[in-house]
Amino acid sequence: MLILISDAFDAALPEKLSSFGEVTDDKSRLAEADIVLVRSKTKCTAEWIDQAKKLKLIIRGGVGIDNIDKTYAESKGIIVRNTPKASSIAVAELAFALMIQIPNRIIEAHNGMQEGKWLKKELKRTELFGKTLCLVGIGNIATEVAKRAAAFGMKVVAFDKFVSSSPYAEMKPSLEEAVRDADYISLHLPLTPETEGMLNSKIFAVCGKNPVVINTGRGPCVKADDMVKALEEGKVKAYATDVYPSDPPADDYPILKAPNVVLTPHIGASSKENLLRIGDEAYATIKELIDGGKL
Repeated sequence: MLILISDAFDAALPEKLSSFGEVTDDKSRLAEADIVLVRSKTKCTAEWIDQAKKLKLIIRGGVGIDNIDKTYAESKGIIVRNTPKASSIAVAELAFALMIQIPNRIIEAHNGMQEGKWLKKELKRTELFGKTLCLVGIGNIATEVAKRAAAFGMKVVAFDKFVSSSPYAEMKPSLEEAVRDADYISLHLPLTPETEGMLNSKIFAVCGKNPVVINTGRGPCVKADDMVKALEEGKVKAYATDVYPSDPPADDYPILKAPNVVLTPHIGASSKENLLRIGDEAYATIKELIDGGKL
């Protein structure tokens, strides 16, 4: 059995997986591979899958699988799995870090100090305590964000088409109802035809508090031109994102030049601890399928 590690994983993973067979990171050997491990960079399109003549399993290290043509893969008898629980803590902590940064104006304070400016009077802070956080999607990551928000004394509401109740958030029947009174909106959505552009000018018009928007889900779930306009008009106070339509985004991606944005280079799942957890889940998945006679 040949296992191809196509993207960046923990350095100890190849040795761990070697108990199942040969492990390589040589992408030119795709045609020989029985199992391929990917993260975000490798795009498992139909054309890519057609090159993998022996492929039986694709494991995506992370939550979503929108970089994999799952339907086509499964039509070829290829099993598609991900590691949905591994990234919860890492991404939730980044989402919350972004949410803390904006009202505390840490970046502005730091830059000012390095420029020799003492902005004590100019930089007015606000607190998270008592504010309302709206979670759009309430899976594993959003649940971890909700726990942290509760510890900060925030009210947590959520909308998720597929979830009717949560012990960590007051569920709302529609996205419009969920965002109406939100001070902060945190996106935790997969990218699907339904969620693409889900946060747009119509939703911003419903928001009553000029919210801060945090996106650690998928970049295209926010309609970029509408976000820029909302930021310019003050309908959205600030936008912090770790995710983009591509890695890296195109130079003309409008969010890059928008006012009141905080941008990070898709590092949500890149903690040392998370890479270890992803490897552990990948190992467990392979073992489960082998033990079950599916590989």
